[in-house]
Amino acid sequence: MNGIINVLKPPGMTSHDVVDFIRRTFKINKVGHTGTLDPGAAGVLVVCLGRATRAARFITGDDKEYRAEITFGVVTTTGDSFGEVIDERDASRLTAEAVKASLPVFTGEISQVPPMVSALKWHGKKLYELARAGMSIERQPRVVTVHKLEYIDGTGWSCPNPVAFVHLTCSKGTYVRTLCEDIGDYLGCGAHMSFLVRTRVGVFHIADSYTLEDIKLFAVAGKTEHNFSNMVIPVEKALLGLPPVKVKSAAVTAVSSGSKLYLPGVAELPDGLTEGVLVRLQGPEGLLAVAKTDLDPDDTSRFVFKPVCVLV
Repeated sequence: MNGIINVLKPPGMTSHDVVDFIRRTFKINKVGHTGTLDPGAAGVLVVCLGRATRAARFITGDDKEYRAEITFGVVTTTGDSFGEVIDERDASRLTAEAVKASLPVFTGEISQVPPMVSALKWHGKKLYELARAGMSIERQPRVVTVHKLEYIDGTGWSCPNPVAFVHLTCSKGTYVRTLCEDIGDYLGCGAHMSFLVRTRVGVFHIADSYTLEDIKLFAVAGKTEHNFSNMVIPVEKALLGLPPVKVKSAAVTAVSSGSKLYLPGVAELPDGLTEGVLVRLQGPEGLLAVAKTDLDPDDTSRFVFKPVCVLV
């Protein structure tokens, strides 16, 4: 089985738990996800099966969307509701208007310090593993991009711990819990992320995701009976954002073995190609590989395409 499943991860499971569930359910070994979702969070988890695991790194960089709940006046060790409370303040003077006014400050390119509970590695160890051992290390700020940050609703205004709901679109590497903490600091009352739902990863939307119960039924009863024919998606769909280069039939074997593709083997080129761009190489019968665009050393007015990930 080769392809991608858009999974609706439930809260309370790690991303690895979901991968293990799918591995056992379909009885296949090669399974992986394209980006960790916190155990307490829910939402889209893109899971690759079989040969599609080779393409996971190209999906990891896609923009993501989240719906986050921010509780003001309470600061925790982890930045979410699962950590210990380390500070409490009365945020009853906070207003919805003040929260709305703060959001443009955190839109665009912003600097974030990764939390200790992240999956980033330090000397081969994940930060959250060090945090569980009671360790804390210095982390360097990272620049990320918040493309859109919108106020959705709020409740509990004039109470000590009001709650706001925001929706955001952001780049790879954005830590939503850190964003919530930073908004609370900016407003002078502190805050933590009390819940999170990931609503989109690249072309994969939550409306099209499948629960673990759906997946179990699919595996047991078969896709025909339960009309789940679209559950396992071809990897090509996840790579539609890459420009397509059409390969002639005569060059398919060479590309499939990882050889460079020169212009004589190209049937059609997209407009606007530049050096260093990733493209998808499409044969007459479908996707062959992801390749990097380089200049031909023998003629720098022409391109050559070096496969970086063969998918057949």
